[in-house]
Amino acid sequence: MRRLLAVTVAAALLAMPAPAALADPAPPVRDFGNGPERNEVAAGVPEQAAALDARAMPEAQPYGHSRERGYPRQTRLPLPPANPADSSIKLGLVPYHGIAPKLNELQQRSNRVSVEIIGRSYQGRDLYLVTVTEPESEARAREQERIRERIEHDPAAAARDRWLAARYKAPIFINANIHGNEWEGTDASLRTIEQLATSKDPAVASLLARNRLYFNVTANPDGRVNGVRQNGAGFDLNRDFVTASQPEARAMRQAIMDTQPVALVDLHGYVNGTLIEPTTPPHGANYEYDLFITNTYANGLGMEAAVNALGYTPEKDGVEPAQIPFRDSTDGWDDWPPIFTPQYAPFHGTVAAHTVEIPLDVNEPAYSNEPVEELRRRSAINTDVAAAAVRATYGFVQARHDRLIADQIEVFRRGAAGEPAKEVPLGIVPGFGPEDVYTTTFPRAYVIPAGSGQRSATAAARLVDHLVANDVRVERARSAFRSGGRTYPAGSYVVDMRQPKRGLANVMLEPGADISPRVGAMYDISGWSHALLWGATVEPVESLRARTEPVRAAAPTGSVPRTPGALALEVGDAKEVRALNDLLAQGIAVTWDDGTAIVPATARQAARTVADRYGVAFTPAGTATGTPLAPVRVAAAASADELFTLRELGFPVTPVSTAILNAGFDWSATDVLYVSSGLSHAALNQAARTALEAFLATGGVITRGRTGATFNTAAGLLTATTVAGNADGNGVVRVVSADDGLPGHSFVYSPLWFTGLGPEVTVEQSYAADGPLVAGHWRPREDGSGGGQEQARGQAAVVSGRDERGAAVVLFGTEPMFRNHPKGLFAQVAGALYWSSSVTGAAVTTP
Repeated sequence: MRRLLAVTVAAALLAMPAPAALADPAPPVRDFGNGPERNEVAAGVPEQAAALDARAMPEAQPYGHSRERGYPRQTRLPLPPANPADSSIKLGLVPYHGIAPKLNELQQRSNRVSVEIIGRSYQGRDLYLVTVTEPESEARAREQERIRERIEHDPAAAARDRWLAARYKAPIFINANIHGNEWEGTDASLRTIEQLATSKDPAVASLLARNRLYFNVTANPDGRVNGVRQNGAGFDLNRDFVTASQPEARAMRQAIMDTQPVALVDLHGYVNGTLIEPTTPPHGANYEYDLFITNTYANGLGMEAAVNALGYTPEKDGVEPAQIPFRDSTDGWDDWPPIFTPQYAPFHGTVAAHTVEIPLDVNEPAYSNEPVEELRRRSAINTDVAAAAVRATYGFVQARHDRLIADQIEVFRRGAAGEPAKEVPLGIVPGFGPEDVYTTTFPRAYVIPAGSGQRSATAAARLVDHLVANDVRVERARSAFRSGGRTYPAGSYVVDMRQPKRGLANVMLEPGADISPRVGAMYDISGWSHALLWGATVEPVESLRARTEPVRAAAPTGSVPRTPGALALEVGDAKEVRALNDLLAQGIAVTWDDGTAIVPATARQAARTVADRYGVAFTPAGTATGTPLAPVRVAAAASADELFTLRELGFPVTPVSTAILNAGFDWSATDVLYVSSGLSHAALNQAARTALEAFLATGGVITRGRTGATFNTAAGLLTATTVAGNADGNGVVRVVSADDGLPGHSFVYSPLWFTGLGPEVTVEQSYAADGPLVAGHWRPREDGSGGGQEQARGQAAVVSGRDERGAAVVLFGTEPMFRNHPKGLFAQVAGALYWSSSVTGAAVTTP
C-alpha cells in the first residue's frame, strides 16, 4: 500500500537554525511511581492553580458513542473559547480550542469522518472520539455490532464462522496525549485523519472498507492546555485504568469496550530513540500472551521500520534509531500491571497493543529553556514519528486483518471455555526465553459473600459495580449454595471464571504475586488486588454449582432500622465516611465512639437520606454514647491523589504548603494538619513556627511517608525513629492491627516503619511478622543497607500518640490513599482524622 506522507515540513526545517545539541541517548527509564509529585509538591496550592481545579465535575459523564448508528455521524462540535495561554501554541501545535473547528471542517469535507463527544475532562473540556471509515448504513452498522457481540459473547461460534472476518471491519484504536505535556500524538492524529479523509488512493479506500480507525484525539485536554502530565485533578491518567477515579479514564475505558480494537497505539514522549513496545519482563500473567506477543512484536518491528525510514539521524537531527524494549533492554519497562492503556486494552480483546514514546524532548525543562524555533523543530519531527507509527499500525492491520480477528476471537474463546492458562512456548518470537514466561492459575469462580461472611456489604456493592463497569460478568445466587466445604447464602455474588473476559476478572480479584526474586527493577506498581484492597470479602472457589441470575448493578445496601431511638453507623468503609461527613455538614449532633458514629433519634430522616445515597446501614445504638464530633476541617500539605481522596470523603480541606505557612496562615479554621508532601518544618520562618506551635495545642496532626515523618521529627511530635525501606518497594502487604475491624492488608510504596518508640506512642498497625509482601516488588537496597521486606517483619507501620502540647498525632508508613485506589483503607485515614480532632486539646496523660 502506498505510504501516506504527511504535509511536508522540509521547507520549514530548512529555514530553522541547526539543531541544538542533544544529550547522548539514555536507556529508557520510566517515571518513578512515588516521586517528587507525591512527596515534595503540595497539591492544590495557588502556585498550581493553572494545573489543578478544585471543582468536582458531575459523576454522570455524557457519552455519545453509539454502537449501532450508521456512519458518518455528523456532530457539530461546540467551540471552546480561544485560550492564548494554551501550552501547545509555543510548540507550533494545535491548541485545544483549535481541535473542534478542525474536526468540524473535516466532517464537512469528508463523509469518512465522524466525531462524537464521549465525555468531559475533570475541568470540563469535551473529549472527542473520531471514527474514520467508509460510510455505513444503519443496517451495516448494526451488522458490525452483531458481529462484535458474537466475537465476545459467543466466540466458539464466531471461530467456526468462515465468513465472519470477510464481513467484519477490524477496529484500530489510536490514543493520543494521555499525558498532557506529551503533545504531538494529537497533531499526528489530526494529520492522519485529514489524509485518510481526503485521499483518492484506492489503497486508502480499501483500508477504510475493511477497518474502522478510532482516534481519541486528546485523552487529556486539561493537561494539554496547562502543559502538565496530569489531568486537572492532578492524576496521571495512564495509571488509572483499573481504578477509574477520573472521568477521562472512565471515558477511555468505555470507548475501548465499545470499539473492541484488535490493535491499539498509545502515543507518548519522550525517549530517544523512539521506544516501541513490546516490553521487558515481567509480563502480565493474565493475558493470552502467546497471541499478544506474536502480534505486538510483529507490529513493533513494522513501526520501527517506518520510523527509521523517515530518515532522521543522530548527526543531522539529534534522532537516534528506534528501540524495542523486549528486544533491546533487560528490565524496567514491563507490562505487568493493568494500569496503562496498552496493558488494559488486551483484556477487551486487543492483540497488538503498544506504548510508543516519540524521541525529542519538548516538555520541562526543555519547554522553558530551549528557543521556540528549536522546540518547534523537535515537535515537527515528533509529529512525523507519531504519524509514521500510526501508518505502520493500520498497514499492519490491513495486511493481517483476518488473523488479528481470529486471535481476538481466540482470547475470548479460551476464557469462555475455562481453559487453563497457556504457557507461552520459548522462542515463539526471537528472544522469548524463560525470563519471559509468567502464568497464573484461574479458580473456578470468585464468590463475594452476602450476610455474616461479608466484611462490608457496602464495599462488596462498590466492587461489584466496578466489575460490571469493566464488562466483567457478575451473577447473584438465587438460593444458598455450597462450595469448598462452606455454604454461601442467597444474594452472594459469583464471578464465574468461565467468561470471555476472565483475564480482567482475575487480574482484579486474585491476590497477585511477589515478583521480587525474578526482576531487578519495575516500571511502576507491582500489586493492586481489588480483592485485598477494596474492603470486601472475596473468596476463590474450585467448584461451582449455583442457581444464579445476571447482575447489572449491585443490590441496594442502605438501611435504617425501624426500632426507635438513636442510630449507630460503624465507619469501616469510604462510603460510611462520606455519609458521616454529610451528616456533620448538616449540623447534626453526632458523637464518636471508637469507630462508630452515634446519630440522635431526631436525625432519623437525615439518616434515611444518607443511607439511600451512600448505601450504608445503620443499626440501633441503644444506650451507646461517645465524644461529640464536629466537621473535621483539614489543612493538607498533600499530593494530588490524597487531596482528591480527602475531598471525595467529604472532609473540608484547605491546601497548604511551606510557602503558604510562611506567608501567614490563619489556623483558626483548622482542626487537623495532614502532612505528606510540600511542607518542610525546617524551611518555616519564625512567625510560621510560632503559629504552628500555637495550633499544636488545639489541633491534631496526621502524616504519611518520608515528608510526613521528617515533619514529625522536626516539629518534635512523637518519639519515633523512621526507617526507610527500599524507595521503589511497593505492593500489597499483610498487616496486623490493634483494631480488629481494620483490613488485614495494606498498600506500600517506598515503605516506612517506626522504631525507638517513646512511651507516649501506640502501635496501631504492624507489618506481618511472617513476611509482609503478598504481591509486588520489594527488594533490599543494592548497596547492602537493607530496606527489604525481611527487615520490615513485625515492625510498626502506623503509630499514634499525644504530643506533650496536646496534639493527637498519627504517623502512616503505609500508603492508604495511593492514587485513590485502596478504597478499603480510606476509612483508616478518616478514623485517624476523627480521633485526632476529637481528643486534641484534652488533658495529656503522661505514661
